Formats: sequence, structure tokens, C-alpha cells
Amino acid sequence: MEKQFECLLIEKSNGVATITLNRPDVFNAFNDTISYEMQEALKMMDRDKEVRVVVLTGAGKAFCSGQDLKAIKEVAGKRDLSESLHKRYNPIIRAMRALPKPIICRLNGVAAGAGCSIALACDLIVAADTASLIEVFVNVGLVLDSGSSYFLPRLVGSARAFELSTMGSKVPAQKALEWGMVNKVVPMEELDAAVKGYTDYYAAAPTKAIGLMKKMLNKSFHSDLDTMLDYEAYCQQIAGNSADNAEGVAAFNEKRKPVFKGE
Repeated sequence: MEKQFECLLIEKSNGVATITLNRPDVFNAFNDTISYEMQEALKMMDRDKEVRVVVLTGAGKAFCSGQDLKAIKEVAGKRDLSESLHKRYNPIIRAMRALPKPIICRLNGVAAGAGCSIALACDLIVAADTASLIEVFVNVGLVLDSGSSYFLPRLVGSARAFELSTMGSKVPAQKALEWGMVNKVVPMEELDAAVKGYTDYYAAAPTKAIGLMKKMLNKSFHSDLDTMLDYEAYCQQIAGNSADNAEGVAAFNEKRKPVFKGE
């Protein structure tokens, strides 16, 4: 966790790792550097056994404004957007969904384009009441990417997803809460406390079981009931052999609060 990044800030304390997108002068827009740093940071989160929950947020007023269009303009020749997605954004989304630890989005401001996709790829979103989400791709003649075509209709339904995608409509935090896009909305001055409420819980929770449940929920999107019943049995076998399960059962029998180690 000691590595220094150019475009990210990483802090770790009491089982909680906070990744801050740190390009506030451009509303934390993604260039090549921050894309590859995010991939590396997520690998670090996966390897670090001390980390039991990850918070993702942005420096300054925005969460993330998406792709840095000025950075694209500075690249000589026409950029292959497909290659850019395969090399830069898709590995981030896959790593986020595969991480066997909760990722909480601290939505401190606007999340636009790929920034919206990254927010929606988190496991929980705690938003400031001044924050918003917007799929801006259509405004520059592009289509949804970085997973938005997967996450958005599952959260808001196909009709609403079509409207938000094709009209580039901004969704304020409170509306996003009503539509199931975010988990909690609080005044900006209460955002850190609201996020801490979640991180305090997850940092002391049975991490292995939660990681398995994350995998199960991911798999359920493209599986039938029989497949999920079998996968539940498979995952329960793993969870049942964990130290946290033994501790949970012991604590129940001893009528005390369990002390989970995430193992």
C-alpha cells in the first residue's frame, strides 16, 4: 500500500482503504495514467488481506466526469475506442466486480459518462444531496460503455434506461435514490459520517462470506434458478469451512457479539 500514484490518492486505516481519483482540475476525468493506476490499485486491494472494504471517491467538487476529451485530442491520429475500452476501462469494471470485498462509492459530486459507469459498478453508493449521475455519451455521438449498458437497465428498468441513455438526462441524487440507483443520500456535510456508517460495519463483518455473496449476486444476473441453487450450495460449503463461520456459531452459543477476522 506504500506505492505513490500520480493521479490517485490511497489511504488505509482500520481495514478500510480509500481510493480518491485525484485530478480535481479536470473533475477527475480519466486519461491513460489514471486508467492504468486504477487497475493497479484494485489489484492491490485484492492482495492486501488487511483491507476488508474499499471506498471510491473523487477529489474536489466532482466524483468523475468520464473520459478526458482533451487528452484524446492530444493523441496523434484517430484513437481506436474499442481498443481503449478493452485496455483501459473494461479491466477496471471487471476488477471491481470480481473484488471479493465491498466497494462503496462516496459520490461527492457529478458522475458522468464512464464516471457514471464506475459509480454504478460499485456495490453501494452513498451520495451527497448535491451529487448527480448522467450518461453523457449521446452528447458526443457515442454509446454507453464501461458497463453502463449492463448496470443501468438492471437498476432502473429498460424504458427508463433507454430514456436516460438516449437523452443524456441528468439524474439528481434524490431522484437516483427513488429510482434505486444509489443507496443513501445525505447533505454534503454528512457524507463522510454516512460512508463511515457502512465502512464500520463492513470492516468488522465476515469478509469471506460477503465476497462469496458478491460473486453469487453477480452470477444470478445470467443464471437460472437451478444453477443458482447449485452455486449457493458450493459457496455455502466454502463459507461453512471459514474461521468466521466458526466464530459466528461460537458467539451465538456463548451469547456474545462475534469478532470476525474476515477469514
